[in-house]
Amino acid sequence: MTQPNILLLMTDQQRWDTLGSYGNSVVETANLDWLASEGTVFTHAYTPSPSCIPARASLLTGMNPWNTGVLGMGRGQGQMGTGFRHTLPGELATAGYHTQGVGKMHFYPQRSLNGFHHTQLDESGRVHDPGFKSDYRMWFERNRTGEYDFVDHGIGWNSWMARPYHAPEFLHPTNWTVNESIAFLKKRDPSKPFFLKTSFARPHSPYDALPFYFDLYANKEMPTPMIGDWASMHDCPEEAARPDAWRGVRSEEEIKRARAGYYGLIHHIDHQIGRLLQFMTDQKLLDNTIIVFTSDHGDMLGDHNLWRKTYAYEGSAHIPFIVRLPSSFGKMAKQVDTPVVLQDIMPTLLEAVGASIPDTVDGLSLLPLMRGETNFQRDYVHGEHSTCYSEEQEMQYVTDGKMKYIWFPRLGTEQLFDLTKDPCECQNVASDPNYKEQLLDWRNKLVLELAPRQLGLTDGDSLVCQAGKPPIVSPHYAERINQTR
Repeated sequence: MTQPNILLLMTDQQRWDTLGSYGNSVVETANLDWLASEGTVFTHAYTPSPSCIPARASLLTGMNPWNTGVLGMGRGQGQMGTGFRHTLPGELATAGYHTQGVGKMHFYPQRSLNGFHHTQLDESGRVHDPGFKSDYRMWFERNRTGEYDFVDHGIGWNSWMARPYHAPEFLHPTNWTVNESIAFLKKRDPSKPFFLKTSFARPHSPYDALPFYFDLYANKEMPTPMIGDWASMHDCPEEAARPDAWRGVRSEEEIKRARAGYYGLIHHIDHQIGRLLQFMTDQKLLDNTIIVFTSDHGDMLGDHNLWRKTYAYEGSAHIPFIVRLPSSFGKMAKQVDTPVVLQDIMPTLLEAVGASIPDTVDGLSLLPLMRGETNFQRDYVHGEHSTCYSEEQEMQYVTDGKMKYIWFPRLGTEQLFDLTKDPCECQNVASDPNYKEQLLDWRNKLVLELAPRQLGLTDGDSLVCQAGKPPIVSPHYAERINQTR
């Protein structure tokens, strides 16, 4: 059998419940829903750390955040850096693949390859290296039709505000990302299979959907935010006044506009993915290509008076995850309810193409689950994020997609949600006597995850509050960075 090509489609900050195939009846995602109908939908996929850098480091390496050394985007945490012994594109390159990354990589240094043969970058507004300018921004400046910049719509990169895109449609970064993906397919080495990561910078804010898509959803009845009986702690009017507020109550009109922009961006991405898939069909590439679609994390969009990401809640931590294998792999499950994480992508793809899985990989191949086998060795997943917007939001969580336990190390408090009865996490049952045994069981699961770190997070039996203590830092980060110097 000819070695299959691989297309990894990735969005930025797309929550799990914004696809038709995941039950959303408002958003239009015809192309992704078609992929879902042809492949396997993982209903309980989670990010190991719900912000860009740590999530992408885990996807790149198949490693847990503790082992990548990046526990979030907050105090004590570094950039992704280099020096990983094994990466997904690097292992595929060794296996004979022509590898290309297009769009958002979030590497540091920004022109690092991390195993790719080449990258074409859209890094939004990030300039970490002296003189860095992304490929998208250079292209935008060459092709713009007037004296305007790519950020002249006036909305920040983490704002809750929304408005239609200010420039012609062809200049939108979503179009550029697919343009460059198609350009790679035209110029690739035809003697090798390809690995193409097409990584969109949206629907991450700014919520700047093209006018067609923005108006479409502005005129629809949109889902309203879920507000838990515990969420008043995030009302915070003094913080809500900020144009990039991470929490606080906004008006119904502002929330609807944000969601219209967000849904419009997803609809636009879906259309552009359709354009890429059509090109692959015309070139007779689609039938022998493994396709994975996922996101690094979600977006709260006002749920529980929260915006953006870094939280353990469903809107932030629960992600879409679809895998479509060529027909030569045989019949696969249409839906998998077992909890999975981004670390699983690397071993899944390596096993699928017959490449060795490095011993550094923490993730598990999902092929057994897709084949309907029952010996998969995971009952729940663990996620975390360091202090970012506020110390009180540093968190650790464990979930199987049915129950979820969250611990806030800097507060010493906990939450427990019964997702089967309360999928929107509106009732914290941690103090409900009917859930006493489940609370103890899930708390113990987290103790078992954290005990090997020997950082004082647990005494072996219970969790230890970290208020006033230095930030949690993984020693593996310094080890890796020092090896590259």
